[in-house]
Amino acid sequence: MDPAKPPPPPLLKMSSLASASCEPPGAEPQEEKKPLKPCCACPETKKARDACIIEKGEEHCGPLIEAHKECMRALGFKV
Repeated sequence: MDPAKPPPPPLLKMSSLASASCEPPGAEPQEEKKPLKPCCACPETKKARDACIIEKGEEHCGPLIEAHKECMRALGFKV
């Protein structure tokens, strides 16, 4: 090290609240304090289902609707 160069500042630890807010969504849903809301569950199947219903009508989207229901049930929702 260069003797004229000051040492780097010490590393600071984040509080648990700050570090938890930096985690990607869905990283550990079981340990979150707030329960998962139905509107936020299964965004991939929900988006595909909604797009199909808008474009083709509900009667033509049975498999996508069922896939979304299965995803919701897997997360513990009663559908």
